[in-house]
Amino acid sequence: MKALCWHGPKDIRCDQVPDPRIEHPRDAIIKVTSCAICGSDVHLYDGYMPGMENGDVMGHEFMGEVVDVGPASKHALKVGERVVIPFTIICGECEQCRRGNFSVCERSNRNKDVAGKMFGHTTAGLFGYTHLTGGYPGGQAEYVRVPYADKTHIKVPSNGLSDEQVLFLGDIFPTGWQAAVQCDIQPTDTVAVWGCGPVGQMTIRSAILLGAKQVIAIDDVPERLAMAQAGGATTINFDEERVVERLNDLTGGKGPEKCIDAVGMEAHAGGSFDAVYDKVKQSLMLETDRPHVVREMMYVCRPAGTLSIPGVYGGLLDKIPFGAAMNKGLTIRMGQTL
Repeated sequence: MKALCWHGPKDIRCDQVPDPRIEHPRDAIIKVTSCAICGSDVHLYDGYMPGMENGDVMGHEFMGEVVDVGPASKHALKVGERVVIPFTIICGECEQCRRGNFSVCERSNRNKDVAGKMFGHTTAGLFGYTHLTGGYPGGQAEYVRVPYADKTHIKVPSNGLSDEQVLFLGDIFPTGWQAAVQCDIQPTDTVAVWGCGPVGQMTIRSAILLGAKQVIAIDDVPERLAMAQAGGATTINFDEERVVERLNDLTGGKGPEKCIDAVGMEAHAGGSFDAVYDKVKQSLMLETDRPHVVREMMYVCRPAGTLSIPGVYGGLLDKIPFGAAMNKGLTIRMGQTL
């Protein structure tokens, strides 16, 4: 079959690779009908996520048709059914899964010893996303093997929904929704969202659905800002305005109660000092991540506020104003989508 494979930073090729097969009784094989590119894939493309190997199949936002099912998954899936596959692989049985903490499933990462050394404990296995999360082939391919398929799937109702109507359930909509839910949004809250890419757009709409008084969206791409404004947000173009000053203006000098980082490890910040500092360190391989957004959120967030971080980070962050976060009593919630 054909698949998009990683061969190094900025080197993605369409290769001929072996067809997947059933390897475990709980597996299923999916014929991919639609897939998407995630902002997290850009981190792989740019070479900033550790654990990638030559020939790894990309992609963790996909859906398709069941074409083969292992004997232990036949009660849950039937050949011919349409399914969306979440990017987190879950067993559904371990202690973390029973608690609903699916992104830290204790069984699905087949490289959990490596993840444990990197993170202190294992996380769940993820499709198409480094050998730190299991090295599972991803969904930018013609076919995919889905481990723990009896749990790792969302069935598409047989009521004529198109792929485009349900594909986002695999990642960007639940990621944006969780980012907003983690904030415990109240009707009096101003929610600031850094990043107006796909996850940022879903976060903006989720915050509005959850009843925020005001949602403020920050980016520098006019088309993204226009889409955020159409979704109900007040916008800030960080190339034209000072973000901290503008956020304080919009909140009577108090800062937003809730701040959401929908950017992650490759933040751009115009010509600010920390942006230049991060780019220099990153180019010299002295830093994995550019955490401008985290710094800015900690500084501008209202005391006793909440920071929500769905944006992906891969390593160690430098020059984080942790004293500000501690002394202002900020709550920080983050993680892969549950």
